Amino acid sequence: MSRQLTADDAKQSLNAHAAEKGAEIYQKYGPGIGWNELLQVLEDRTCVRYPCEIVFDSKPLNAGEFAHPVAMGEQPDEGFRVVVHPYFAMRLQEVPYLVLYQLVLVNYGEFASADDAEVFGASALGMNQEAYYRTVCRLADELQENQPF
Repeated sequence: MSRQLTADDAKQSLNAHAAEKGAEIYQKYGPGIGWNELLQVLEDRTCVRYPCEIVFDSKPLNAGEFAHPVAMGEQPDEGFRVVVHPYFAMRLQEVPYLVLYQLVLVNYGEFASADDAEVFGASALGMNQEAYYRTVCRLADELQENQPF
C-alpha cells in the first residue's frame, strides 16, 4: 500500500530540488559568484529554466523591495526581467545575493517559498542558509535606510 503525497511532501521535495540546483550552480560557477558568473548562470538553461535579464529599475518594485522577477510575456518561456533596485547598480558584487533569491520564482513559480529562495541562494554561493539569510536581510535593511519611499 503506497501512501499519498501530502502538500508537506511537495514542499520538502521542492526545497530539496532548490538546494540541489543551487549546489549545481556552485559546482559549475563557484566558489565566488560575482557579476560575470551571475550573467553566465542566467544564460544556462540547466540552472535557470527561462531566459532572464537583469534590469535596474525601482518603478516595478514595491516599497522596500530589493528585486523581483517580472514576466516578459504571457508564457514563462518568453522570459523574465529580474528587476533590481538601482541602489545596487554600483554594487554589482552584491547583486548575485539578490538575484539568486529571486530565481526560485523564475524556476518554480509561486510555489516557491522564502525558505526555498534562501536554500537555493545559499547553496549556489556555498554558504550556510543562516549566513545567506543574514546577508540578504542586511542588504534589504540598507536599502530601506538609504532610500526614501
